[in-house]
Amino acid sequence: MIGSGIFTVVGTAMAGQTFPAADLNDTPLIHWLIYHTAMAGRPGAGPALALSMVLVAVVCAFTGLCYAELASMIPIAGSAYTYTYATMGELVAWIIGWDLILEYAFSNMSVSVGFAAHIVDLLDWFNIHPPLRWISPAYLPTGLQDFAGNNLYNPGWHLGFNIPAFLVVMVLTVILVRGIRESARANNIMVLVKLAAILVFIFAAASFVKPHYWHPFMPNGWTGVLTGGSIIFFTYIGFDSVSTAAEECGQPQRDVPFGILSTLVVCTVLYSAVAILLSGIVPWQSVMGDAAPVVNALKRLSLAPGGARLHWTRLFVLVGALMGMISSLLVYQLGQARIWFAMSRDRLLPSVFGRIHPQFRTPAISTWVAGFVVGIPAGMLDIGTVSNLSNIGTLFAFVLVSIGVLILRYREPERHRGFRAPLGPVFPVLSIIFCVVLMMGLEIITWVRFFAWLATGLLIYFFYSRHRSEFAKPPGLPAVTEKP
Repeated sequence: MIGSGIFTVVGTAMAGQTFPAADLNDTPLIHWLIYHTAMAGRPGAGPALALSMVLVAVVCAFTGLCYAELASMIPIAGSAYTYTYATMGELVAWIIGWDLILEYAFSNMSVSVGFAAHIVDLLDWFNIHPPLRWISPAYLPTGLQDFAGNNLYNPGWHLGFNIPAFLVVMVLTVILVRGIRESARANNIMVLVKLAAILVFIFAAASFVKPHYWHPFMPNGWTGVLTGGSIIFFTYIGFDSVSTAAEECGQPQRDVPFGILSTLVVCTVLYSAVAILLSGIVPWQSVMGDAAPVVNALKRLSLAPGGARLHWTRLFVLVGALMGMISSLLVYQLGQARIWFAMSRDRLLPSVFGRIHPQFRTPAISTWVAGFVVGIPAGMLDIGTVSNLSNIGTLFAFVLVSIGVLILRYREPERHRGFRAPLGPVFPVLSIIFCVVLMMGLEIITWVRFFAWLATGLLIYFFYSRHRSEFAKPPGLPAVTEKP
């Protein structure tokens, strides 16, 4: 998913959100803990979003090295759920599996909402304009305005449904049910096109920069930088896939840090350039709530005097963004269905989720459930709401992984590790601290929703899952004490 989010959530991270009145629910947790006052929304980072990118990259560096150590201890492919189950037991595995369902689902809701916004922009390029209510979410916390600032929808709920966001998920669900094997070559091509789209935007926008848009550089201070980082963290989801290759490296202590850090450096440089240029070509406040801020900024410039040459540039960036989002949606819909399937296989979820389609040999029911779990909310919710839940879920998973590294170093110090994060406990501890700090940059309502999700998961586990899992004690037989 690395790279796709930059086309969608950069606007929300840069401009934040503004509400009609101060409300505790919409206040970043860290602001309330320090000042004990409510805010009328959350502050954006403004042009200083580039600093937010650096902050997130540092957090990902610490976490990625911890993730690599945990992954290198288990000689099987799998997500954090698999690693946790093999090393820390069923309850912790349930918590992280339940959390991963949240992360994967809301990550793809975010991408599908962004995809829909880019499809609408593509239709606009061809001068096709569908009815507004069928291409915008039903819930718009900050309302909806056009380029001229005219109010199209008031804040709150309205009659509507984001049909493109729903349809793209359903189409990809059908493809996944019928079976698809990810091609490394096709994926590499899509990554290159996506990177090319970012570079084209950087070079095209550079000549339209108005430096006065960068003043003040930090309009909301370090609070804005932190909340911007909490939101933009979504763009780095997927970096941890680099960390799972520790067992395949000839010299993991050298190759793993190099792979993770070089990936983060390249992404951070590109992302920071996009943030700086985007805030230099349009006022940073103007991208608030925009799920396609990059291409819409190009549209604004193309309509201005001297901007006609950006007409085709906008089309290329649109195509690159769409290809990147399709790739991300496929990978994460596949991953979410496999989490449902794996938890069903371990008897933590009903066995129906583990059924294999007799013809296509895919976990069809899990895939359909994952499709509707993503597609319906994607048609109803805005980009800010869904990306927040994705971010807090991912950060919480990273906290658990880092804690797991510390626990296993204490419990099993002699266990083989293909890779070990350097400097003893320093990296896991810093990973935990930085992830929690970024989580605190999210609003209180996001924390409430997240804990409600975890509480629901724990109720399911204690009243259902643990009584039928492979660790449960069958009648007349001793309890299983160790996972094979």
